[in-house]
Amino acid sequence: MSDIVSQLHQGQLLMVNSRRRNGLILFKQFHAEFAGPGAAVGNLFDLDCKAVIEVGDSSPLIDPKAHEERQKAYLIRRQWIRLTQQITDNPMPFQRAQMILNQFENYFGAEMVARLPSEAFALMVGVLPQTVEIVRYYPDYPGLKGRG
Repeated sequence: MSDIVSQLHQGQLLMVNSRRRNGLILFKQFHAEFAGPGAAVGNLFDLDCKAVIEVGDSSPLIDPKAHEERQKAYLIRRQWIRLTQQITDNPMPFQRAQMILNQFENYFGAEMVARLPSEAFALMVGVLPQTVEIVRYYPDYPGLKGRG
């Protein structure tokens, strides 16, 4: 088990460093969540975390000491969840896969996204890993042309 997962299982509230272009993909039993810069992690939210992938400029998690800092971290975590929710609201699986890949490429760059497993993106937006693979490697696939 990784050090980060161990920290999350301890129930301590931590925060992703907001001064770096980084984040964590948190794998739960049936889905994955992204916590980007400034987002709260740990506490009761992530006791069920099974694995973690660090994304971007790796940085240790921060212990938010002040009440205001903790409140802001909670709000930022909620914003990251809402962003993912907006993508999952799309009923077309190929479009959901394309949207999450685009979001990550815009933020972290194509090279970083290429190193991340398709399963991580699939679990974030509720599609099969094969759907993400098709979107990644076969951009002219017929299902990508509006049928989803």
